[in-house]
Amino acid sequence: MDAAQTVIHVENVTCAYGERVVLQDVSFEVRRGEILFIVGGSGCGKSTLLKHMIGLRDPAAGRILILGGDLARAEGAERQALLRRFGVMYQSGALFGSMALLQNVQLPLEEFTKLPPRAVELVARLKLSLVGLAESAHSMPAALSGGMQKRAAIARAMALDPDILFLDEPSAGLDPVTSAELDALIASLADNLGMTFVIVSHELASIDAIADRVVLLDAEVKGVAAIGAPHELVRDDQHPAVRRFFHRRPAPRREGGRDEGPQARPGGAA
Repeated sequence: MDAAQTVIHVENVTCAYGERVVLQDVSFEVRRGEILFIVGGSGCGKSTLLKHMIGLRDPAAGRILILGGDLARAEGAERQALLRRFGVMYQSGALFGSMALLQNVQLPLEEFTKLPPRAVELVARLKLSLVGLAESAHSMPAALSGGMQKRAAIARAMALDPDILFLDEPSAGLDPVTSAELDALIASLADNLGMTFVIVSHELASIDAIADRVVLLDAEVKGVAAIGAPHELVRDDQHPAVRRFFHRRPAPRREGGRDEGPQARPGGAA
């Protein structure tokens, strides 16, 4: 792969909480402009991996390069510059309930730029317009539907014009129609703005609709069970973790009621 087209390198990463290893020897790359989903069952380490990728935790081993920089080793101005290259939308949206949407989106601009107030407002309004919320700039988060809150959170994550957006369970709590509308927004932003998305999710409908590639984590192997385009994984489902996730079929049960262990990990690399 052309290094210029790779924006994130996850290299032999181990994630641990003290002595408890959650993931080990995880490696994959994220390509510029793609929508990559990190998926898997409960307890497989999806959220843990996301925390490491956005710099909330440092790997116990290996490294994660974001646009060539290592957040775990960067300090001071270098770290701040790296943090500005990506935005994050948390599962809850994490909007400030005491602030209108416009104020929520203005906040990172006020904190991390030297733009004059009028320019801050114009940029914030543009971001809200991009997610279809131009008419709701002065609405409070509590007055909005769940889908609108998620859109607002994406607008705030885009405030500093990042190259990459990390989304944590964006469809959580949304009805199917609203979820599909959010998927369409994400696809539009990727297509029209060239943004790269890394999305933690378990929603098959969203994966099927907009994912370019999928990284499937599995708790039993404490790492990557498979990587590839969704249709490739569905077609080639020899690994038990792939069957469990994409076909929602439980693994065969051994005598005595224990689940059958995973088969050899496929070599499907990015």
